[in-house]
Amino acid sequence: MAAPRFAVRALVCSVSVATLTFLAAPARAQDAEIDPGVLMQPGVSTLLARERATRISDVRYDLALDLTARDSAAGRLIARFSLRRVRDVILDFRGPYLGPVRANGRLVADVEFNKHHILVPAKYLRQGANRLDFDFSARIAPSGASIIRVRDPSDSLDYLYTLLVPSDAQQLFPCFDQPDLKARVTLTLTTPLGWTAVANGTRLSVDSTSRGATFAFRESEAISTYLIAFAAGPWVEKSIATPARPIHLFVRRSRAAEVETDSLIVAHERALTWLERYFDSRYPFQKLDVVLAPAFPFGGMEHPGAIFYSEERFIFRERPTLVQRLGRTSTIYHEVAHQWFGDLVTMRWFDDLWLKEGFATFMSTKMQAALDPESDAWKGFYLRTKPAAYAVDGSEGTTPVYQELGNLDLAKSNYGPIVYNKAPAVLKQLEYAVGDRSFQDGVRRFLRRYAYGNANWRELLDAIGESAGRSLREWGDHYILRPGMPVVEQSLATADGQIVRLRLSQRAARSLSGPEPWPIKSELVLFYHGGENRRLDVTLTTDTASVRDVVGLPIPAFAYANAGDYAYGMFLPDSTSVATLERLIGVVGDAFTRALLWGALWDAVREARYDPERFAALALRELPRERDEQIAGTLLSRLTRAVAVYVAGAARDSLQAVAESTLLAGARDANRNYGMRRAYLSAYIRLTRSDEGVRTLDALLDSTTLAGDSIGLPTRWAIVTRLLALGAEGAPGRFDALRNADRSAEGARQAFAAWAARPSAEIKREYFQRYFSDTTLNEDWATASLGAFNEAESESLTVGYLRAALDSLPWIQKNRRIFYLGAWLNAFVEGRRTREALDIVRLFLSERKDLGRDIRLKVLQSVDELERVVAIRERSGRFANGESRDFSARRRERAVPSRGSER
Repeated sequence: MAAPRFAVRALVCSVSVATLTFLAAPARAQDAEIDPGVLMQPGVSTLLARERATRISDVRYDLALDLTARDSAAGRLIARFSLRRVRDVILDFRGPYLGPVRANGRLVADVEFNKHHILVPAKYLRQGANRLDFDFSARIAPSGASIIRVRDPSDSLDYLYTLLVPSDAQQLFPCFDQPDLKARVTLTLTTPLGWTAVANGTRLSVDSTSRGATFAFRESEAISTYLIAFAAGPWVEKSIATPARPIHLFVRRSRAAEVETDSLIVAHERALTWLERYFDSRYPFQKLDVVLAPAFPFGGMEHPGAIFYSEERFIFRERPTLVQRLGRTSTIYHEVAHQWFGDLVTMRWFDDLWLKEGFATFMSTKMQAALDPESDAWKGFYLRTKPAAYAVDGSEGTTPVYQELGNLDLAKSNYGPIVYNKAPAVLKQLEYAVGDRSFQDGVRRFLRRYAYGNANWRELLDAIGESAGRSLREWGDHYILRPGMPVVEQSLATADGQIVRLRLSQRAARSLSGPEPWPIKSELVLFYHGGENRRLDVTLTTDTASVRDVVGLPIPAFAYANAGDYAYGMFLPDSTSVATLERLIGVVGDAFTRALLWGALWDAVREARYDPERFAALALRELPRERDEQIAGTLLSRLTRAVAVYVAGAARDSLQAVAESTLLAGARDANRNYGMRRAYLSAYIRLTRSDEGVRTLDALLDSTTLAGDSIGLPTRWAIVTRLLALGAEGAPGRFDALRNADRSAEGARQAFAAWAARPSAEIKREYFQRYFSDTTLNEDWATASLGAFNEAESESLTVGYLRAALDSLPWIQKNRRIFYLGAWLNAFVEGRRTREALDIVRLFLSERKDLGRDIRLKVLQSVDELERVVAIRERSGRFANGESRDFSARRRERAVPSRGSER
């Protein structure tokens, strides 16, 4: 899927031996009878999953669903499985209706159904093959159901699709809803006439009657329940001839003419072919279909044979930039990589979620680097992946990559930057440590060994370790089981024009990581202005180490200890290097190195060791000569955050005027490429707040072009949203005009999101209520509006909702999809900048002792950024009143005294 206490040694170990035994190897047969009342509790506990895994195998589901009604699907299920020992069997089901149940041809008169599970007594079962028959129904709704219904406002046509990750298969039909009980699925769908359908298996036949059309699909390979999928509706089916296999694309009618069919299908074909070679493994499923799903809440979902994508991210309503195109391709590569990592081999339990998500991101970058060399994929990987990982891993709410999970109901909380951002970064460090060839050979071993089955992270590291000829268990203890990250600092001593000593020191970003140093393999670069740079490998296994190989070399302009971005950890520049970078960063010719250096300076800002005003001034000076579109986009984003959030007082006012002028000039600069101009314009829209800026934005709505570029609907909606947020006098009229001009489905979504930005107490109250009470509100629409609702200009209106937003987190976790809770916290907590808001969050954390640990950690992750913002702003405000600006004087205390060694 495209888009966070058990650590090293006994010091911080918290995973139970029973849980680890279950997840590390196939469960052993258990002779003790377990109280069914315990197993029938809500959710799927590790106890229930382990008990079933010891006894049940060879699962097959023959599932028929009638989709002709609007709000519910009538279903029939034949579930076949083999029992090793005869006891009561418990299936999971949270649907609204369960009819009579038959077991091996007999009516189960005393079946137990508690709205979470179905218990079939042992007396109806037998050792070996069994069959259960069910009649049931499942909900169809715009949100909160296993079958999502989306109505296209442009033509009033309905489209349906499933979304079962991580534990919603049990909403759809009675099943064993755990990833290590894979099943072969035979699906039959009855739909209204004129519809088509796609599922995991190949479509075998379509029979039409006056009542509807019935689609029969071939039995799938063995897959986990969360990967079962179908889509049904009046889709337009598209395809092109590809050399290796047919790939079909499905899109709703109103947008069929906008789809770049050829490029999307070719990207999938190229990915499949490359991965088959890399993994030395044929594509493991029957076929591959692609569905562009409207209002889809994820970037993509990797169902075997039927990948679903967010239509919004795949159909551009104005000319796309390089960053948008690369992002779309990266999402494709990510989901195709999942066909092997996640689908062919699946984690045993969702505490190993990183095993599929981290690997898919890492492999998608390797693929993009190989297939699209001009993309500079590893630079893009650093820019979009590392900052989010470091932000969470440096907070008190961080978790290990392996996140213990006691119940599948809590799996939503495991999604986030630790899984999606840290995990692939850690895999890059692993590949660098063992070598490309050993890594690839180990991955191939892993896929062959566990094909169509399940495995855990230790089994992956064992396979790679076998290929590398070394044990990776200790490495895994540090990078998989240990929360947090290292912070690496350097000090350079020179004399007589030569390096006397270059010392690297590491410490934990937070004390919860424990005192031990991480094993780090990195690449050091010595930059010589106008000369040849020097690069060398560095291994750091102690708190402090001196790099002997550089002694006697000429003094470099600066040194950076993570060139190539191979290591995982925050590498902070020393004060001498900072001063040099302020002079020379723009002349660093290698774009990847330049991106890393800008990132190091930004990390220093967030660590309150570098003045955000100085960073902003440096960015404003260097942006005019920056020609790399990816770096410029990131730098513009950081500039706007520094000016709008981090800098306070009179300093902000002076920077604001310069920034607005610079950004507008860049947007109008015909000598820059299209993507750069768009990035400048987007930054200008986000940042501007002056009267002149408001007039400029308003005037742009009367124009058709800017610097020769068409001003499309997405840009117009961004402008209108900003004008609404600023309370501009003519903003409501502009909103009405654009809403009338854009009658598309995406226009309706944009209008809903934009109106949330208005600084009106009545509108804020209406939206907040709808987030909880409106059952017709699609989650994708709600998510799109959260940022606008919490615009900084409305902070005095929305801070009053902060406590209610926090108190609602348990409800959100239970009733919304996996990424919604994170988006909610990002908007309501991370988006703020006042001490008042910080005090509200701190009071919430102190008062809500009943808060689940997983939710508490999510809040701690989000409040970390708010704490940084408040500290930086207060420091910046004091500087504005004449205090010293020596940010570098601030140092965090080391967790343990340094233990030096020579390397």
